[in-house]
Amino acid sequence: MKILFLDSPAFAKEDMIDAFTECNVTCVPFFHPSYNSRSDAEYAKAFDEAAAKDDYAFVFSFNYFPILSACCQKHNLKYVSYVYDSPLVALYSCTLINPCNYVFLFDKTTYTAFKNAGINTVYYLPLAANVKRLDRLFASSESAEKLSSDISFVGSLYNEDHNLFERLTNLSEYTKGYLDAIMTAQQKIYGCFFLEELLNKNILKELQNSVPYTPMPDGTETDAYVYANYFLARKITSNERISLLRNISARYPLTLYSHNPSPQIPEAEFMGTVDYYHTMPLVFRNSKINLNISLKSIYSGIPLRCMDIMGAGGFLLSNFQADFYDSFFPEEDFVFYESEEDCLKKIGYYLSHESERMQIAANARGKMKEAHTFVHRAKEILSVIC
Repeated sequence: MKILFLDSPAFAKEDMIDAFTECNVTCVPFFHPSYNSRSDAEYAKAFDEAAAKDDYAFVFSFNYFPILSACCQKHNLKYVSYVYDSPLVALYSCTLINPCNYVFLFDKTTYTAFKNAGINTVYYLPLAANVKRLDRLFASSESAEKLSSDISFVGSLYNEDHNLFERLTNLSEYTKGYLDAIMTAQQKIYGCFFLEELLNKNILKELQNSVPYTPMPDGTETDAYVYANYFLARKITSNERISLLRNISARYPLTLYSHNPSPQIPEAEFMGTVDYYHTMPLVFRNSKINLNISLKSIYSGIPLRCMDIMGAGGFLLSNFQADFYDSFFPEEDFVFYESEEDCLKKIGYYLSHESERMQIAANARGKMKEAHTFVHRAKEILSVIC
C-alpha cells in the first residue's frame, strides 16, 4: 500500500512514518509551500501531478488542511487527517464535510461537538508515542547529569511580543474588567471551557473594533470561537504557567525549557528549547517530576507532551484533562493536580516518595508500550478507512 504523506512541519512526523512503515504502508512525501492556503492554483497543480504518479490508497497529514481535502475530493482520494492541535480554526472549513475525509481528533470534547452537529467525517483518536524510538535513546552519564532535574517544564510561556491578547487596545474599562473576570475564573477551572459562551454581542463588538477578525472564505467559525480560543485562552495559559512556575521555583529546583525566559520566574533555571526527537525525551526520563500545564483551548484531550513524557518513562504531574480516564488511572499511571496549592503539595509528596514515583512512571510506560504507540494508532486508522 502506498500513501501520499504531507511533508509539512509537524511534531512526531517521523514517528508516524515509522508506524505506517511497520504496517507495510509506504509513505511518499508531498509538499507545496501553500499548504496553509484555502485555495491556490499552483498547489492544486502540484497535487494533480503528484497524485497522477501512482495509485495511492489515501493522503495523510498531521492536522487538517482544507486545500488538501479539496484536492482529494477532486481526485476521489481518501484524505486522512490526524489532528494534534487545539484550537484549529481550519476544522471550521466547509470542506470538513467532504465525503473523502477521515478526520481523527485527539480531543474528545471537540470530536463530540462536531459529531453532535451531524458531521460524520470525524473520529476520536488519542495521540501516542513512539516507545521503540524512545527506548533506543541513550544519554551518557555526563549528559544524564546535565539533563537531570527535580522538576522540569517543557513548553511555551506564550509571552512572545506578538501575543494576540496584547493587541487588544482601546477597550472600555467595563470590557477590560469583564475580560479580566472571566479569564480569572477560567484559569481556576479545569474540565470545562466556558469563555466562548460568555462573550456577548457587546463585548464581541468591542473586540472586533479593536482587532477585527474576518472568517475565512470557506469558514463557519464564529467570532466568539476565535477570540475565546486564540486571544483569551492563550493569555490565560500564559498567566497560569508563569504563576504556577514562579511559585514552584520559589520552593523547589525547577528547570524550564522554553523559547523566552520570563523575568517573573527569576529562580527557575532557564535552558532554552530542546530538540523534540533526541533531547526532549531524555529530559523527561531524567526529571523526577515532569509538569504538564495544558493550553486552555485543549478542552479534554491528552496533549502530545503527556504522551511523550509517559512514553519516555517519565513521571507526569498534570492538570485535569478528562480524556486521561479513557486509558489511564490517576495515582497509578500519572498524577493530577486540582489547583496551584494542590500542585505544590503533590510535588513535595512525590519528591520525597521516590519508589512510589518511579512505580507510577513505570506503569505509564508499560501501558504506552502495550496500547498507545503510533503503530497502534496507524492500525486503528487503517481499520477505519480500509
